[in-house]
Amino acid sequence: MVPSPSMGPAASDRADGGEPASDLRLRRPPDADAGDRSGEATSGRRENGEPHPPQQQQPPQHQMFCSRASAPAHRRVKESPLSSDAIFRQSHAGLLNLCIVVLIAVNSRLIIENLMKYGLLIRAGFWFSARSLGDWPLLILTLPIFPLAALAAEKLIQRKLISGHVVILLHIIITTSVIVYPVVVILKCDSAVLSGFVLMFLASIMWLKLVSYAHTNYDIRALSKSIEKGVAYGNSIDAENMKDSTFKGLVYFMLAPTLCYQPSYPRTTCIRKGWVIRQVVKCLVFTGLMGFIIEQYINPIVKNSKHPLKGNFLNAIERVLKLSVPTLYVWLCMFYCFFHLWLNILAELLCFGDREFYKDWWNAKTVEEPVHKWIIRHVYFPCIRNGLSRGAAILISFLISAIFHEICIAVPCHIFKFWAFIGIMFQIPLVFLTKYLQEKFKNTMVGNMIFWFFFSILGQPMCVLLYYHDIMNRQAQASR
Repeated sequence: MVPSPSMGPAASDRADGGEPASDLRLRRPPDADAGDRSGEATSGRRENGEPHPPQQQQPPQHQMFCSRASAPAHRRVKESPLSSDAIFRQSHAGLLNLCIVVLIAVNSRLIIENLMKYGLLIRAGFWFSARSLGDWPLLILTLPIFPLAALAAEKLIQRKLISGHVVILLHIIITTSVIVYPVVVILKCDSAVLSGFVLMFLASIMWLKLVSYAHTNYDIRALSKSIEKGVAYGNSIDAENMKDSTFKGLVYFMLAPTLCYQPSYPRTTCIRKGWVIRQVVKCLVFTGLMGFIIEQYINPIVKNSKHPLKGNFLNAIERVLKLSVPTLYVWLCMFYCFFHLWLNILAELLCFGDREFYKDWWNAKTVEEPVHKWIIRHVYFPCIRNGLSRGAAILISFLISAIFHEICIAVPCHIFKFWAFIGIMFQIPLVFLTKYLQEKFKNTMVGNMIFWFFFSILGQPMCVLLYYHDIMNRQAQASR
């Protein structure tokens, strides 16, 4: 017999601690259930054929008890949702939505205010310059010569026409020419800044690819000699990636969205044409957004600023902070356009399978975490294998990165002030500072906050101001 609600919970329905049993349910005798099922056909309607009004299901006894005023409202020790012990166990989707809404509202106001103040400032000169008619065809048509020369060097050593030392020398000459040649062309043709940057970027990619091509083939030859001498590597050797270099493999590697060479890559089975079209449209939209932010926001800010190392200190801080938001937007758009959209488009067209082009660098706890596979594979680990300490390997890795950052920025700007080089090398003491603060506060989020502060708030805006004013000073001196 089911106890009525007025009787309250019985003693047998309580758990050992005196609380109502959590698994309490209202039960009915089996014969009652059977009678209900047999009478469903007739009990569903009245005698005149009309259906009975729906009956409200009686709530379980436990729920009815918990809704009474005498039921305890506080049963156990609990933390507030935003307390330090519970904040990372809570879902913050609502707060994230609030941030997105506020971000859209604030930036919409800024866009309207900017258009009312300056009007539309987009200029064709930002995208194209008549000075680029000389350097683009010259570089695009001649750069493929260097990969072909690297392939010829590998073919010569495969046929044992040259020694290992000679092929190393040939690769050094080829890779050095890949960098020196574009520098000479850009400076000689007086390329526009954006045009020169794109050309230097392409030349740097080719240099990184050819270094990986030469280093990987050298290592394959060394492994093959070790295997011939009877050294066993077990299952760690992949026969597909021990093959000799071919023309088809080199062409695929030079077009593939990777800087790390190997004879064989994981491949997909088909090309999703509709997906590619959608990604191309996104890429065009975000590229236009970058141009809009640069012309409408960054250019007016830097034009109304002074050299950060020569003017008023407070004015320099105000300009850097004001510039930090649009430069961060441009960098994020550039990252999304290139590292996500463009590389995925190339991967889809070439059926390239491994599409982990980046990791969650935004969660980096130190500035040394967002390091590319190329640096790890061809610089860091070779230094470790040759007996260098971990600190020395990190120093060399940052040094190579700093040199290429400086070349890619200084050559198109036609000035060598080493601001980019200093910015990259400054990250080395920052690594040790971050580790010290993490150990002191016992919290890895400190490192992530330091990463974002120096990456977006201080580093990029400061470099933009420094290079802009140095370019303006160079142009003023040239016009005299």
